Order: sequence, then structure tokens, then C-alpha cells
Amino acid sequence: MPKPLFIATACVLILGLDSTAPAQQRKSPHESTSLEVGGHKITITYGRPYLHGRKMIGDHEPYGKVWRTGADEATTLETNADLDINGLKVPKGTYALFTIPKPDAWTLIVNKTAKQWGAFNYKEGDDLGRTEMSVAKASTPVEEFTITLTPAGSDEATLKMAWDKTEASVPVRLAK
Repeated sequence: MPKPLFIATACVLILGLDSTAPAQQRKSPHESTSLEVGGHKITITYGRPYLHGRKMIGDHEPYGKVWRTGADEATTLETNADLDINGLKVPKGTYALFTIPKPDAWTLIVNKTAKQWGAFNYKEGDDLGRTEMSVAKASTPVEEFTITLTPAGSDEATLKMAWDKTEASVPVRLAK
């Protein structure tokens, strides 16, 4: 008679499942936004949840708590140059981005553990640092969470996050 482990392994092989895959499954579309700043590339990759009639920021995603800043995996920032994000020095590399939304300002968190699912295993001790983001009311509601990088000079960009009636932004510069 086969051993139970053999049966489980056989079922995994027959069903074509990867027993090493995470239990989490993506529920939102994913996108990357990139920009060249002073000849260097900055890329942000994130999940794009929809509102679907829900109140998200301040309700489903409560004020004052760390948010994965999108859906599914943690949002990532990849840069091939050292950056200055509103005074926070960020060496070239790949990082997770989290935020702490508040009604009048957001805190942007740059975390050294780039690959993680949501904010479930987020550790403040792994933060590279934090900086404040400006918050404004969006001119029109944004149904699908959106992150943009827009040029703001030869060595600077604006990182903007928009969802529902909120826009949070922060300047990103090449480090001097």
C-alpha cells in the first residue's frame, strides 16, 4: 500500500500543482510604470484594485495603519541609481513600498524586503526609511488604484498614487 506522502505527491503531480507555490492568488490586475530620470530607470510594479462601490482609504484600508499600497504582493520600487525621495536617501536596488494613509498626509515607507505578500509579514525593522507625501483631492474619482511617475525636470520626477477621491504625491530626485 502506498504511503500517504506518495499519494499527496502524486495528486500534486497529476493536478499539475506546484507544491512550492504560495497559497495566495492574485485578485487584481498588475502593472508596472517606469520613467527614465537623468538617464536612469525607475520602475514601480503594483497590483491595481478597483473600488467596486466600496469606500477604501479610511475604511477598508484604515487610516493610520500600514497598507500594502495596491493589491496582492507588496508594491515594489526598482532603481538603477541612488534616489532622494523627499529627503529619504534610497540606494540603487529593489524595495517594497508601503504607505500609511491619513486624511491630510500619507507616509511613504521604503522597506528592504522587496518580495513579500501584502503587508502581512511587514516588519518596521526592515524599513530603509519613511517620508511624508502630500495629499490632495482628486479632480475626478479614480476607480482603479493608479501609480504614476511623471517628469519634473532633468533629474526629478513626481511619484503619485491616486484612488477614489485621493491623490498622494512625493518628489523623487536623483541623489547628489
